[in-house]
Amino acid sequence: MAQIVLFHHALGLTPGVTEFADELRQAGHTVHTPDLFEGRTFGSIEEGMDYVQQVSFGEVIERGIRAVENLPAELVYAGFSLGVLCAQKLAQTRPGARGALLYYACVPLSEFGDAWPDGVPVQVHGMDADPVFVGEGDIGFAREVVMSAGQGELFLYPGDQHYFADRTLPSYDPDAAALLLSRTLAFLRSVA
Repeated sequence: MAQIVLFHHALGLTPGVTEFADELRQAGHTVHTPDLFEGRTFGSIEEGMDYVQQVSFGEVIERGIRAVENLPAELVYAGFSLGVLCAQKLAQTRPGARGALLYYACVPLSEFGDAWPDGVPVQVHGMDADPVFVGEGDIGFAREVVMSAGQGELFLYPGDQHYFADRTLPSYDPDAAALLLSRTLAFLRSVA
């Protein structure tokens, strides 16, 4: 079974994030869920992003790096939206990564280096009409990452929601979330 670090989105370490982690645990995986916001949760993406701007994106990423310092190198890094920053950085820069699961977001390869590391598979998941993932250009970065990775997959789901796999939010899409979970579990089986 795989050992995973799952980084939360801009609402913080919410029940929806921990429920997703629990689903991975029920499949036999070990899942770490660091709290990048030090106990804070928010009711909207805007509120969460205001907090991130107060502490800085760099500090949020550093909190993610510190969260894995005492964990083994052979990890799968996963992140929802904002959490993709930590997951992608660690997958690209920390030796030993087993894989990366990037949900709802992706950043340019050049943000954390020149290329995707050899032998590190990646999946990127987003909705095909998500105003953030598609509208803000993450889909282009996702294509770049997937093409650079020897084993990369980009999955697009029909719809316009950003946090579509968080069952505790109004944006939840049960069909897309079930497919995302199924693909995630298949990915984890392949890297375990």
